[in-house]
Amino acid sequence: MGDPVDPDVDLRVEEQRAELGPGRWRVLGVISLGGMVGALARYGLAVAFPVPAGGFPWATFATNVLGCLLIGVLMAVITRARAPHPLVRPFAGVGVLGGFTTFSTYVVDFQRLIASGAALVGLVYLLATVLAALAAVWAGARLTRLVLR
Repeated sequence: MGDPVDPDVDLRVEEQRAELGPGRWRVLGVISLGGMVGALARYGLAVAFPVPAGGFPWATFATNVLGCLLIGVLMAVITRARAPHPLVRPFAGVGVLGGFTTFSTYVVDFQRLIASGAALVGLVYLLATVLAALAAVWAGARLTRLVLR
């Protein structure tokens, strides 16, 4: 059995090998910049829509669903582009949308809801987030492909 392989990286492709060579600092730089943008946007939503104790965490829910929708859009656009710039996916996908979505906060929100005695709200939140996020990725990709036809 060979070495584990990231399905997004094919080292037989010269451009992808180059990303891991001397150009890796460009990739890390755009990921960092994108992550800062995404995290600030997420923080802004969390501050704008605080969650009362035992209440449904709407800001985190909306952030994750919107982020998943945009991931679907991004992947549909990138897979349709003839030659997307090699830094688009690291900046927008890994950086901005990786920094924007927050499934770690989703789990902490769930734990807080359970600990505060709002088990039903917690279970609804747990299931609704996963289902809505998956549906959002699918819808984002599907609608974008329809628009790009």
